[in-house]
Amino acid sequence: MRQSMTIIPTLREVPSDAEVKSHQLLLRAGFMRQTASGIYSYLPLGLKVIQNVEKIIREEMERAGAVELLMPTLQQAELWVESGRWNSYGPELMRMHDRHNREFALGPTHEEVITSLLRDEVKSYKKLPLTLYQIQTKFRDEKRPRFGLLRGREFIMKDAYSFHSSQESLDEVYDRLFTAYSNIFSRCGLNFRAVIADSGAMGGKDTHEFMVLSEIGEDTIAYSDTSSFAANIEMAPVVNTAVKTGEAAKELEKVETPDQKTIEEVSSFLDVPAEKCLKTLLWKVDDEFVVVLVRGDHELNDIKLKNLFNAAIVEPATPEETKEILGVNFGSLGPVHMKTSEIKVVADAAVQMLENAVCGANEDGFHYVNVNPDRDFPAVQYEDLRFIQEGDPSPDGQGTIKFAKGIEVGHVFKLGTRYSESMNGMILDENGRQKPMIMGCYGIGVSRTVSAIAEQFNDEKGLIWPVNIAPYQVHLIPVNMKDEAQKQLGEELYEELTRAGYDVLIDDRPERAGVKFADSDLIGMPVRVTVGKKAQEGIIEMKIRENGESFEIPVGELLERLKTIIG
Repeated sequence: MRQSMTIIPTLREVPSDAEVKSHQLLLRAGFMRQTASGIYSYLPLGLKVIQNVEKIIREEMERAGAVELLMPTLQQAELWVESGRWNSYGPELMRMHDRHNREFALGPTHEEVITSLLRDEVKSYKKLPLTLYQIQTKFRDEKRPRFGLLRGREFIMKDAYSFHSSQESLDEVYDRLFTAYSNIFSRCGLNFRAVIADSGAMGGKDTHEFMVLSEIGEDTIAYSDTSSFAANIEMAPVVNTAVKTGEAAKELEKVETPDQKTIEEVSSFLDVPAEKCLKTLLWKVDDEFVVVLVRGDHELNDIKLKNLFNAAIVEPATPEETKEILGVNFGSLGPVHMKTSEIKVVADAAVQMLENAVCGANEDGFHYVNVNPDRDFPAVQYEDLRFIQEGDPSPDGQGTIKFAKGIEVGHVFKLGTRYSESMNGMILDENGRQKPMIMGCYGIGVSRTVSAIAEQFNDEKGLIWPVNIAPYQVHLIPVNMKDEAQKQLGEELYEELTRAGYDVLIDDRPERAGVKFADSDLIGMPVRVTVGKKAQEGIIEMKIRENGESFEIPVGELLERLKTIIG
């Protein structure tokens, strides 16, 4: 491609609204432009990068036995009502009406559509297993679009769905797709981890996220420092190592704590460490209120609470609800002598090991000291309900937990019969009985993956694309297009490299050398070939973008050198 015939609008200044490196560089290097908040146009360079990622995805998906199709973006509300997600998905679902006042949604995902399609076309176990995928634009009305392509309202996604007649078949395909995803992200050159995850609004069990390690990631990964264990912090189980010290139980006592409401305030006021305080919370679990207890130095993990009750929605009670139900304000709640004995109380496992602890006295401005769980509030269910912390033992028994930030680029789910049961996706089994199809779901954020690659591959000069992701493999630069020898040799090399199968961008613009070189570094192609003052001698310069190494070579050695560097 001739640079004079395409559009690569590079910028010298960093856009003021671009917060992270990938967003800044993709804008500055002319790969994309914003058309509205969280919505972008992909310019020619950006589209080529996306197509290269899609090519890798297609190759690995087809190798795993998946078949490509394309489903509509516009989805009728009736399908979402069938699945039960029309009201529960949340405000991220973009809804609209057609001219006949029928309700539709712009698809954020396609479980409903694919289940509807397969229930009409597949009636027997003999046609299963079947794995179908698509690469398509998706829509989610993010409350706060940010970081460019990492959190947008319109984005490109690869979503796949598998259908099975048995759990064993699902397990087999899940493992195959897990391997395919690992191959995809490895081929993209990414430093990533596959972590145990929560399925969220998708439903299902046994899920993994593929997280690209990055300081600007919005997710926290808990991983072992000596083993392969890794999990999203929301899903990391906690090994309870708390033990009783054998401290003699003291008499329960109510003490005045005026205006002391937070754990930090109470701990300081009573000169008691936070780990000897008890945090009492009121949460609404679907339509039921539940009291939840955690140690003062721990944080409640609401995902674990949700999973414990198999709930659709969990949320903290409001101050008004708390006052009405428990008769006291936040900051003075406690499990001892609560207003109502009918409300269910659950506690994190570490709470049971507390001795002579502190908790709210259910009276504003007062706390109990010398609280002992089994004696003072015996009717409690103990579970793993807290967030794991750095330094905790790894759940697999190997090493200790460390934290890292990650960008989620892929997610695989075992959906089970969540959608086939609610939407009547039935087949006849080998005995002629009707049963719901068992499903799996597998997603990759294509545009997000491009941004994650840009986040990991850059330096102070610009982007550094991996060879198989780069928009072009070779950036060919005749320095002075008015110099006939440089122009002619540049054109000859362009033809030769193109015939040899290389994807080449030739900078044939009438620009100064400094502008061409700065743009080349910013755009970040793997190899730059410069045709300069030694063109008449048949000498050219090669520069490797990844390490900055440059050297002069005779023209005749170019193909052999490129074969070594690029393949």
